[in-house]
Amino acid sequence: MSMKALVLQSDFGLSDGAVSAMYGVANSVQPDLRIFDLTHDIPPFNIWEGSYRLLQTVAYWPAGSVFVSVVDPGVGSDRKSIVAKTTKGHYIITPDNGTITHMLEKIQEVRILDERKNRLPNSGESYTFHGRDIYAYTGARLASEQISFHDIGPLTDKQALVTLPVTKASSDNRKLNGIIEIHDNRFGNIWTNIHSSLVKQSGIGYGDILKIAIYEGEEEIFREQVLFGHSFADEAIGEPIAYLNSLHYFSIAINQQSMAKKYNLGTGHGWRVVIESRQ
Repeated sequence: MSMKALVLQSDFGLSDGAVSAMYGVANSVQPDLRIFDLTHDIPPFNIWEGSYRLLQTVAYWPAGSVFVSVVDPGVGSDRKSIVAKTTKGHYIITPDNGTITHMLEKIQEVRILDERKNRLPNSGESYTFHGRDIYAYTGARLASEQISFHDIGPLTDKQALVTLPVTKASSDNRKLNGIIEIHDNRFGNIWTNIHSSLVKQSGIGYGDILKIAIYEGEEEIFREQVLFGHSFADEAIGEPIAYLNSLHYFSIAINQQSMAKKYNLGTGHGWRVVIESRQ
């Protein structure tokens, strides 16, 4: 029997036994299964961040890896459960509640998870812990090849999946428009959805001084002239710096400070970023 990696993500935190219970179920299915954590620090109920962390991570794992993502404020409702297969051969098991939003373009096909036959034995009286009873159990069986993708349930159209509102980045001459996609949480840096290809198309280059404005709706929260550098070391401590992050997206930081905390910035399509080159 060949086994693939099982990678777990949730908003459960590590202060109680929820994540350990998921590990226990997976190990009961296959004792020598390789289990890893993506993160369990997704803010409670924050489907958007759960979606983005999959985009940030999945592509760097070998084909066949199985991801279980549980940010599930609708657990016990009539929301569906799904297993998505990416074009590179990864699998994502998650509620159909928008968690697949950032991965949608990379999804090849999707199956509805049949919760009646893909469920931990004797767990039928529990309605609030599908992460343990359905997702970890099914993920372990899929990763250990005790079941195949075709055993999960019927195919469904990926365009019918629940998705969150998304605003695409755009370029108008040397002016870039995007959103705050996510925070680099530990350091408070701001990651936008403006890809490096758009930055290059606009003619912006390293060393340029950029005029950057951030809006929450129509309210201007931040406006400064910011150096576009290779890394944080290109600017003094305490000064803002623009750069391309590890996923090749335009980002903004304050060297050795949290920009997110200083300006109380959020994420998502309501947080607009406008960038203009001064040169």
